[in-house]
Amino acid sequence: MKKKITKISFICLISVIAVFMSIQFFMLPSMNEVLIFQMIMMDMLILIGIYSFRGFEIANPISLNKKLITFTAGTVLGTLVSILIILFFKERLNQFFFMTTVIMFALVLPVLYSFMVKRYIKSLPVKKYLVIGKKHLYSDLINEISLNSHCKIEAFGYINPSPETLKERIKNEDRFNDILIADPALITSDIEKIIKDAKDSGKTIEFLPNVVESYLGRIPIEIIEKYKNYYEVAFNEVNETPAKRVVDIAISILALIVLSPLMLFTALWILIEDGRPVIFKQERIGKDGKPFIMNKFRSMKNRKSEENAKFATDEQHRILRIGRIMRPIRLDETVQFWDILRGEMSFIGPRPEQKEFVEEFKKNIPYYDERHRLKPGLTGWAQIRFQYAANAEQTKKKLSYDLYYIKNRSMLLDLRIILQTIEAVVLRRGAK
Repeated sequence: MKKKITKISFICLISVIAVFMSIQFFMLPSMNEVLIFQMIMMDMLILIGIYSFRGFEIANPISLNKKLITFTAGTVLGTLVSILIILFFKERLNQFFFMTTVIMFALVLPVLYSFMVKRYIKSLPVKKYLVIGKKHLYSDLINEISLNSHCKIEAFGYINPSPETLKERIKNEDRFNDILIADPALITSDIEKIIKDAKDSGKTIEFLPNVVESYLGRIPIEIIEKYKNYYEVAFNEVNETPAKRVVDIAISILALIVLSPLMLFTALWILIEDGRPVIFKQERIGKDGKPFIMNKFRSMKNRKSEENAKFATDEQHRILRIGRIMRPIRLDETVQFWDILRGEMSFIGPRPEQKEFVEEFKKNIPYYDERHRLKPGLTGWAQIRFQYAANAEQTKKKLSYDLYYIKNRSMLLDLRIILQTIEAVVLRRGAK
């Protein structure tokens, strides 16, 4: 079902873009290679901008108003970058072309795209699962999956079956499409044989971890506990790749060069406002549970070193004036590109935590230590998908996103995180 929805979304987008580009060709001042290149480049940068603001996400139904906001923000970002590049050309696209393109992408595209996607998704049949598992344990997850699938996935019923009950249910019911195994502990050898026969007769057999990961983008602790052996194998296969280290080095060097004037200005402001030190150093836990010293611009007034570790939300009264500017846009964390360059951190990965918190969470949250299988990151899947975690319960949910990244890491997922970090910074997602 997820693949069908994604395919529909992609086809609708390509159809609208094709119409837009046809209109743009008629608006070009002249048909030459330079202007055509500028047109295509502008369109691509706007689409990347919209993607970075999650304009094309279809998992969770979004209102048209929110679509208009995300498309407008992405269009503005893409247009600004386009203008900076086009300034290097002698022959340029005119103002009328720019204004028309902005209107099409910011206002017309979200309306047409949303209408087409909703129309075609509505025509898809509902996928109904017979869930092998207890309702009170799994109904909340299934309901969340249903919401993220535009209500195209439903639980037809929950069953804790005996072989006779399951066999009778499958034989007499043709109102559900597939069987979803939520609790593998309920699968005895007799039930396994009945499920195999059902598969041979045309029913599809699916496992809850695959469905949850596909639609929710996270791995709840409860699912890991039910499928412990499966996830132990998956997590044991995790390792850092040389390619990721090369990318980290390239990104950190480029960032330190580009951001150096801004970093110098920030350092001077901190020095004038509250004196030294400018850089705040703190021990954090990194890969394989090893401690390292993480650097960031100091955003709070000095405090005594003997104070206990606290969540940032508990210390709002200590924030400097420059800190109130830095922290929402993550400017205080730009020094961590140095930590990336020296190999203590990666650009993408779970955020490093203080030692005191790590010890506490390891005791109270199962599988918390699994997040240390990779180097900690400046940004990550949990950072763009979830809010700032200010307590143990929020930390537990945020961990489910970190575990998803650790299990499903790839260059394509890393690229998605990089692009959508722009939206997280601009809209202050997860800022503290």
